[in-house]
Amino acid sequence: MPRRARKPLSEAEVEYLIRLAGGNALAQRIQAEQRARLSPAAAALQAATGAAEARPGALRVLMLSDVYFPRINGVSTSIASFRGALQRQGHSVTLVCPDYPVGQVDEPGVIRVSSRGVPGDPEDRMMRYRELLALAAPLAEPAFDLIHVHTPFVAHYAGIGLGRRLGIPVVATYHTLFEEYLHHYVRWLPRRWLRFAARRLSVNQCHRLDALIVPSRAMQSALTRYGVTTPMAVIPTGLALEAFTHPHEESDFRARYGLPHRARLLLFVGRAAHEKNIGFLIEMLPLVLARHPDTRLIITGEGPAQDALARLARDAGVGAAVLFLGYLDRDGPLQAAYRAADLFVFASRTETRGLVLLESMALGTPVVSTAVMGTRDVLTEGEGCLIAEETHDDFAAKVNRVLEDDDLRRALVQRGRAYAAGWHEDAKAAELAELYRRVTAPSALAAR
Repeated sequence: MPRRARKPLSEAEVEYLIRLAGGNALAQRIQAEQRARLSPAAAALQAATGAAEARPGALRVLMLSDVYFPRINGVSTSIASFRGALQRQGHSVTLVCPDYPVGQVDEPGVIRVSSRGVPGDPEDRMMRYRELLALAAPLAEPAFDLIHVHTPFVAHYAGIGLGRRLGIPVVATYHTLFEEYLHHYVRWLPRRWLRFAARRLSVNQCHRLDALIVPSRAMQSALTRYGVTTPMAVIPTGLALEAFTHPHEESDFRARYGLPHRARLLLFVGRAAHEKNIGFLIEMLPLVLARHPDTRLIITGEGPAQDALARLARDAGVGAAVLFLGYLDRDGPLQAAYRAADLFVFASRTETRGLVLLESMALGTPVVSTAVMGTRDVLTEGEGCLIAEETHDDFAAKVNRVLEDDDLRRALVQRGRAYAAGWHEDAKAAELAELYRRVTAPSALAAR
């Protein structure tokens, strides 16, 4: 049975959120000027805790993650979304994460821990565990209410240790179903061994937490099958609607990349990684080219599978029709790509949230996608999208249908924009804050 469309924000609600964001920006500028006179460590802590003093009942949250910007992925995006929305609602959030040798930008409320490279993974960093635990003493001063862990590596074990030292609850977001893609990177071990190891590790880690946040009902079901009994709440990452859809200086996307004016553009946004199932889109493309020979498949993002995907495109005879553009800045270039595209295509098998699907709808680009894992929660047939089976024939047929039916495309655009508005990040942050309150309630603390 199809789900009902979510109620879009009213004009009054949108106006209020814009005013709220403007006021928050002014307050942040004033606070930043004050913090410039403080030491970096003191500035980070004051930035994260000062807001809570101004509003009774506000929460002080310590987040830990093994990944954050400039590393671009869904976890970094989720952290930034929830941090910003929680702070707008009067809570304070300190984030502890790795430092990066290139591209790092200092940010109020973010404490960087020295890190080292990860063998075989040039994009990620590993925080030095001892230096992370050494923060226990200074982090005790702000009297945090709870710790929120976002990754299962150094951050998880440090979060558990810090929680015990500080005597506060620890919750975590289970962002990634690791069993679904470990075999792409650890090819020398049998897949069943990797699945077993991933499941046992997940159960062990989850049972040390006071509560668990999952981005989809599919993820919740998977962890329940594993044997996880920790209380779980389904809270997906919301969409920064005003910031992402705000008009930016537009460039001619097609001219910039030498794309024919009449070419049909299919867009994929995400890491060029095996688990994203981009190869399926490339293998499906000839069925679209047979009807629309000027079609181009645009792939934004970088990752370990990019070279293999480029070879696959050449071997399939569609090398000239597949363009790898790398990462695009979210402050204009990425929006231009969404707006220029005729259709957004997606077939990831392991997605836990599918935020890019909502971004596409919000910017007026309809979607053709499979509905697996987290995308099953995001997508509703006809609400900005057509849901396809993971077969080349069915997927290509739906792509061709949207490209050829102008009335259908206009209807999907209109309904998609309204549907995306119902996933505003402020509403999701309010759900997360309510979970925090339940975990930190006197009755919950007494039961620990």
